[in-house]
Amino acid sequence: MAAWTTNDIPDQSNRTVVVTGANSGLGAETARALARAGAQVVLACRDVAKGQEVADGIGENAQVRRLDLADLSSVREFAAGLAATHETIDVLVNNAGVMAVPFRRTADGFEMQIGTNHFGHFALTALLLGRITDRVVTVSSTMHRIGKIDLDDVNWERRRYERWPAYGQSKLANLLFAYELQRRLAAHGSPVKSIAVHPGYSSTNLQYRSESRYGKLVELVTPVIGQSAKMGALPSLYAATSPDAEPGGFYGPGGLFEMRGHPKKVSSNARSHDEYVASRLWELSERLCDVQTPLTST
Repeated sequence: MAAWTTNDIPDQSNRTVVVTGANSGLGAETARALARAGAQVVLACRDVAKGQEVADGIGENAQVRRLDLADLSSVREFAAGLAATHETIDVLVNNAGVMAVPFRRTADGFEMQIGTNHFGHFALTALLLGRITDRVVTVSSTMHRIGKIDLDDVNWERRRYERWPAYGQSKLANLLFAYELQRRLAAHGSPVKSIAVHPGYSSTNLQYRSESRYGKLVELVTPVIGQSAKMGALPSLYAATSPDAEPGGFYGPGGLFEMRGHPKKVSSNARSHDEYVASRLWELSERLCDVQTPLTST
């Protein structure tokens, strides 16, 4: 793949894209680039005021709607509101997330990281899937490699909580979901694509809000070795717009250790391709989130 940039984004006129977590960082850069290419972008943000600042900078191609992925009632409200105004949505970019936060729970009692990063996006995708016409892009991380899905204790009710393994579990869940979604879409003859991405090591607010003991070190190191949010957003933009983005593909930076660089197709670990765990996680997610899709059975 050549050095793909935002200049390669095809014309997005007459297309609607929903980007979660678009009030800052990768989400904001994704929204800006899509809007410049002509798309109507819905900034789905927990912090509406910050989202509005981004939207004001974009102009008439952007609108802000409140979405708190750590609260399923908010996810349902957002999906219902969007359905009332949009018959179809071309692309959903599941971008928002939290990283390595201290132990806490979502409004629905999920561990915060898997609750926000996976369950919130799973429910959102399920509720919007009937309106999505082109593709679903889910942002994972190279940290999926340290993750392990404990189907009997995904919410850390019996295990001693460890913030980085919990983050890794949530990012592995993102990949298992993206791959399983593609399998189910294909089995049902749907033309919709499910594509996963990761941003490498990008200098964004996520790096500074981990609340971990290494927070100060991260603040010092990130500007030196991390790439810009604009570069980190390129895999998402490629997956969301390129006609060459493959269904079921995984894209990330093409540089050393996939930390920075232009997007390319990358690989993920064996755990992310475990179809049994992916199917079980899908069923568990449907039950815990109380949502179902036309893809419930394959």
